[in-house]
Amino acid sequence: MIILLAVAIRKFHSDTTTSTGNNTFQTDIINSLDADSDGNRIFKDNSGLSGIIDNNNKIIVAPEWHDLKFSGNNICTARQRIDDRLLTGCIDYEGNVIVPFIYNSIERYQKDGFIFYIALSGDNSCVIYDERFMPCFRKSWKNYSLSDGQDEIVFRTDNATYGYAISENGFRLKSAEIIGKTFDRSFVLSVNSRILLSKLSVSMLEKIVDIAGKYIEYAYTGNDIILDDITNGGRSGFSQLFPEDHRILSKKLLNISDIFMYSVRSNDDTPHYAVSVTADTEIEYSDKKSGQNTMRGEYTAVIEFSGYSANDLTAVAGNFTPEEPEYPQTDETESTSANKEDTNEET
Repeated sequence: MIILLAVAIRKFHSDTTTSTGNNTFQTDIINSLDADSDGNRIFKDNSGLSGIIDNNNKIIVAPEWHDLKFSGNNICTARQRIDDRLLTGCIDYEGNVIVPFIYNSIERYQKDGFIFYIALSGDNSCVIYDERFMPCFRKSWKNYSLSDGQDEIVFRTDNATYGYAISENGFRLKSAEIIGKTFDRSFVLSVNSRILLSKLSVSMLEKIVDIAGKYIEYAYTGNDIILDDITNGGRSGFSQLFPEDHRILSKKLLNISDIFMYSVRSNDDTPHYAVSVTADTEIEYSDKKSGQNTMRGEYTAVIEFSGYSANDLTAVAGNFTPEEPEYPQTDETESTSANKEDTNEET
């Protein structure tokens, strides 16, 4: 009997304190604030917390939020104290959390009818949401900068910078600079072609740069494990740097002096892209007359890719040009060249 009575009292207390009707147990409404298009209003109670009432003054969101702001689509940005910190997120009109309370602020922006929100964390990293608070990108950004006219925005990560134009159609990628690495050398791939960027995503660009760096490492070392990693086990169409030249004792990458990307034609319906990488290289080689020598030259690798998205993007070929190094002229090589010319003339 005691247990049943306790349960009944608890249920009665719960039902009356959360009731949305006008009764003696309803929270006192001290101040009515902003209203949405349906007549729902944000209010503050006697403790200074905010909730939402409908046009009949019935509570539809309990006053347990430090701040509320209508954001459309039956969603509000809200602030809540968590571990002695006031953090921002989003709730719907039933009090369900739509965006987690992990941000310092969530600010609304609009350009030509396109609405987006920038959710900023304490370390200045951010996530971009659309007007329904769905993420616009599949990643967070380290920081951002927005132009005065709000028609351009630049996002940065630890190894890349992406520029987007903003219009009524949303975000359009207009520039990309991605830092890659091979051995202990860094390089930067810059892409500004509107046609090319319309076909590529951020994740595709980052995957292409990563694979290009790994191919260069394979070309210099001959490590088949690296090649298997970037081609899913396929080796056809990929070559090392001067693999058949037995005079070469070692190859060392000094610097990536140039790198650019372009579209290429293919025999299938899948988009193909190529990355051209010019590598400043030091080569040690043996010479019958002078022994061991060192020379330096620039050699260009072309890595071809195929795919519609980052999920199916793969490298399909990788080769260096020229196919053999140009050795410094010596008496021996000059004599050999002269003999070849004489032979050709006799022929």
